[in-house]
Amino acid sequence: MRKSFKFRIYPTKKQEVILNRTLSTCRHLYNDSLAERKRQYELNRLKKQFDVFPWGKPEWINYYEQKRELTATKTSFQKDVYSQVLQDVIKRVQRSMENFFNGFGYPRLKGRNRYDSFTYPQSGFSISIEDGKLNLSKIGSLKIILHREIEGKIKTCTIKRDVDQWYVSFSCEIEKPIQKHIETMIGIDVGLTDLLALNNGEMVKPPKFFRKSENKLAKEQRRLSKKKLRSNNRKDQRSVVAKVHQKIRNQRKDFAHKTARILVNRFDLIAFEDLQIQNMIKNHHLAKSIMDAGWYQLQSLTAFKAEEAGKQVKLCIAAGTSQTCHVCGNKQKLTLRDRVFRCNQCGNVENRDTNAANVVLDRCTVGTTGIEACKSGLKGDIMKQEAILLVGW
Repeated sequence: MRKSFKFRIYPTKKQEVILNRTLSTCRHLYNDSLAERKRQYELNRLKKQFDVFPWGKPEWINYYEQKRELTATKTSFQKDVYSQVLQDVIKRVQRSMENFFNGFGYPRLKGRNRYDSFTYPQSGFSISIEDGKLNLSKIGSLKIILHREIEGKIKTCTIKRDVDQWYVSFSCEIEKPIQKHIETMIGIDVGLTDLLALNNGEMVKPPKFFRKSENKLAKEQRRLSKKKLRSNNRKDQRSVVAKVHQKIRNQRKDFAHKTARILVNRFDLIAFEDLQIQNMIKNHHLAKSIMDAGWYQLQSLTAFKAEEAGKQVKLCIAAGTSQTCHVCGNKQKLTLRDRVFRCNQCGNVENRDTNAANVVLDRCTVGTTGIEACKSGLKGDIMKQEAILLVGW
């Protein structure tokens, strides 16, 4: 399995100019390669419309053709960039087109300051741990803060710009851990009033980092709107606004990392709803709060940390979890104002989010996992009793 290790790097002023120039060169190559693909796509569409395919099928420009063309069409700027970095840019275009043919949107051209990373896929980089230096081909030796040990074998090295800071991310191949036997389980219902509602009755309140910084962000954005276009003052103020967004992003990510770590340390199986967040944010009354909650980021980090620890994260269908009694399975309508679930059939009364978390756990433990859970004596009410005895949040 792959694991990433991210570190801060500190380039000199001269190296920062080279890094920014490398990003600009990669961005232009990406746009040129994508434009070539787009021209071929439009040509195929017209040929199909007029039925003039010479060999009876459309022609496509693929990754290998564009990769071969690099040596013949390489500009003076591209010669200052390591060859495999340029090849990785072509690979990014290829992945974008593959995503398009798999149902995603058509890839867009990258505007200025919209291309923030480049990758050394195999070679061209090395680390000097004793000197605290990262050596990059065509760039030089950069100061790096190695605040933790790198595990496994380094496969790729990605340099990323975040506002005015620079980072390096190493993707490493590590051994997949042995799957642990399930002894403790938890069902989780995510929401806005309570970010997490666990089926043992525990609640985690949303930190609302964006809401807390909203006034400051609005103030800085008003200042930005008053600056003259293309002036240095506007450029500086745009950086101030970006730093506010960066702080919110870092706060949310830090909270998600810590919360995911607590969940993985406590439980062997963690059950979530498989939420269709892109559809949910179409509700403009809730979109800002949903994005601020960061549900997807939390679920993704929990899944990765669980895999690394040999534990499991399961997803279930989200439809009806809040309106289904976990005791008898009876379904009844609830509005968003109804915070207590009262079952008309069996008389079960509990917090609607806690009930939903129990339904999530029941759905995720159907089948093999459910059999193992029952053998461990942790299903249903017994699970709730055991979980309450665990260390508090």
